[in-house]
Amino acid sequence: MRRARLYALPTLSRRLVPVWRRNFLVWRKLALPSILGNLADPLLMLFGLGYGLGAVIGTLEGTSYFAFLAGGFLASSTMYAATFEALYSAFSRMHVQRTWEAIVNAPMELEDVLAGEWLWAATKGFAAGACMFAVVSALGLARWPAALGALAAVGLVGLAFAALGLAINALATGYDFFNYYLTLVLTPMMMLSGVFFPVEQLPTALAALAQALPLYHGIELVRPLLAGRAPQAPLAHAAALAAYALVGYYLAAVLTRRRLLV
Repeated sequence: MRRARLYALPTLSRRLVPVWRRNFLVWRKLALPSILGNLADPLLMLFGLGYGLGAVIGTLEGTSYFAFLAGGFLASSTMYAATFEALYSAFSRMHVQRTWEAIVNAPMELEDVLAGEWLWAATKGFAAGACMFAVVSALGLARWPAALGALAAVGLVGLAFAALGLAINALATGYDFFNYYLTLVLTPMMMLSGVFFPVEQLPTALAALAQALPLYHGIELVRPLLAGRAPQAPLAHAAALAAYALVGYYLAAVLTRRRLLV
């Protein structure tokens, strides 16, 4: 019976909304520095590489290198914002502050807390992506109205990486544990997924690996939409991101139950 409960499919209920709202009210007090912190690194890299390397490279895939990078950084900034919230902030609430423990003493289940954390981390990712989108639009690099579709893709990216981050969070013994995930998974993913150069330029084996990564699918949706073009195989890319989100959330639910309930 206990084993069946451990591996049961997670359920979603409206009780996740108060958890999301609680995190939002706490974040609202520090909203501006949080947004600036999420934007600082990608914007510095975008302007530095876009104008620096862009002067050397010129055009890439029929557009300026700056515009090429903009699509990649829009997706990757979403990835990092959702991941950091699902790792560091969620771990603080789960393990250090024991906020999760306090919440489940109310008429709430652990799955309600986890679902609220998932939605909140995805929201943080979407907010970072939307701010990046606003900057890119102000620079004249977004082609309306097709570019609005990039925001929907950003939402999927946020859900996928928030779910994966919560799965890693359930395994963590401390904050240092997250360095393994950031260094060994996210950094190589960012290098391979087409942020800085087309995936087709990679060796065949690496290109095949890159095309299995969630960030690749996000970029394949975001970059053409930002440029006003229809993505190739949009349903396949959206389905891949949705699969990462659903499977990642299932793993997060199982691992969190094992950690906190068994």
